[in-house]
Amino acid sequence: MRSPEVMRRLELTIDYPSIIARDLARGDSDMGLVPVAIIPRLKEYHINGQFCIGSEGEVASVCLFSEVPLEQVQTVLLDYQSRTSVALLKVLLRFHWKRTPAFINTHEDYRARIKGTTAGLVIGDRALEQRPLSPYIYDLGAAWKAFTGLPFVFAAWISNRPMDEGFIRLFDEACGVGVTGLEEVLLENPYPVYDLRTYYTRNISYQLTPSKRAGLTLFLQYINELDVR
Repeated sequence: MRSPEVMRRLELTIDYPSIIARDLARGDSDMGLVPVAIIPRLKEYHINGQFCIGSEGEVASVCLFSEVPLEQVQTVLLDYQSRTSVALLKVLLRFHWKRTPAFINTHEDYRARIKGTTAGLVIGDRALEQRPLSPYIYDLGAAWKAFTGLPFVFAAWISNRPMDEGFIRLFDEACGVGVTGLEEVLLENPYPVYDLRTYYTRNISYQLTPSKRAGLTLFLQYINELDVR
């Protein structure tokens, strides 16, 4: 495998998706696995490689949680970690569910505030932890598929300038190594909250297929219409 060669040609930074997107928009980094909602804010963008973080339906880790049915929700707490998830929720509420709740931005763990008619958009590990606690769960990946018939791309490898084709080929090979090494990851990371084999092999879909690109294009059209960039 050529992944060691790739590592010699890059400096890896790990952070929240929203922070990585901010650095890409500022020009502080050249490429990142970023929420796709950042795309309209970039002066120039290029979607690189054959891999992404997407879903073909239920994603499990990006959900609206509530104590009451959606039609009774009056306020929604917005997760601070992912611009794409927030934009997707606003698109679904407006065009799919036809609901207009008030939105509250958050800056810390707000799950204790999900009570009564106040719902919360939660992503990542915190969403998996929230699943046993909330009686109403609206999975945004499943909702998008029901709304459009298309899969969804939450994040892709996006650069703010053209990348060397040879580097991208090596980078794709390295990404492929990671995808094929899921069993090793599962063995090394026990997680009693949720079945990670289901999560990594069924909830998350990694190939940036033509149907995912079509879903991404449609999503960008919706967020442009709502101006939720």
